[in-house]
Amino acid sequence: MLTRAQIDPVVTAALAEDAPWGDLTGQVFLPAGARAAAQLVAREDGVLAGIDVLEAAFRLTDGTVQVTPRAADGDRFPAGTVLADITGPARAVVQAERVALNLVQRLSGIATRTRVLVDAVAGTGARITDTRKTTPGLRALERHAVRCGGGVNHRFSLSDAVMAKDNHLAVLREQGIDLTAAILRAREQLGHMTRIEVEVDRLDQIEPVLAGGVDVIMLDNFSLEDLRRGVEQVAGRAIVEASGTITEETVAEVARTGVDMISSGALTHSVRSLDLGLDMAVSA
Repeated sequence: MLTRAQIDPVVTAALAEDAPWGDLTGQVFLPAGARAAAQLVAREDGVLAGIDVLEAAFRLTDGTVQVTPRAADGDRFPAGTVLADITGPARAVVQAERVALNLVQRLSGIATRTRVLVDAVAGTGARITDTRKTTPGLRALERHAVRCGGGVNHRFSLSDAVMAKDNHLAVLREQGIDLTAAILRAREQLGHMTRIEVEVDRLDQIEPVLAGGVDVIMLDNFSLEDLRRGVEQVAGRAIVEASGTITEETVAEVARTGVDMISSGALTHSVRSLDLGLDMAVSA
């Protein structure tokens, strides 16, 4: 689960961006003593992610605002479901509303999209994973949302694992460096806990990569037939990851080729925010 150490800096920055000198409209239109009672309501079916992020937006605006969740991250819900109750000073609730909604809508959109792909590959043994194609500054939150949708996370950053992609291999070729030898040299420099993954785009690259002792091999933009052949060729010697233009329509066929992992950058880089609203009542 997300921690306050991950959530609060992101939300604090978003609140400062949205109201750098306070909410001018709330200050001049709303009485100082007015109270608000609001509900987070789903306008469409989905999967919840970011309820603690929503809470933080109100808490960091005014510590007296109370957020009472009615659902937990990872829960599915139909349209019309009340997901949380919010009560507190009307000025604070209105000021935090947009930041709270922007974040929980985006995270729930990611969780919902992930769940669609996870459900599509159910029973195949393949797992859905994200990529580093996340919104700058929001990676921890967006990857949490992927987990809420039933997916798993790829390496979190460039510092976590070795992943040689097409541009790395192009440099090796230009320098006349043997791929297998390069992988073996990399392994000598790493601790025993660090994995090595190499991306390939042709079947004839598989054996040289496996000869280097990689942990994971990514078959990038392979046809379905070549994915099947690639899985057979690897024959359990490494984890096989499929990547490249994964859609709701194609993901099940990709999974049935026998790959272990299916990565999709679209889970985070082009997802549609889920339609959630804040229905509010204000009293003296």
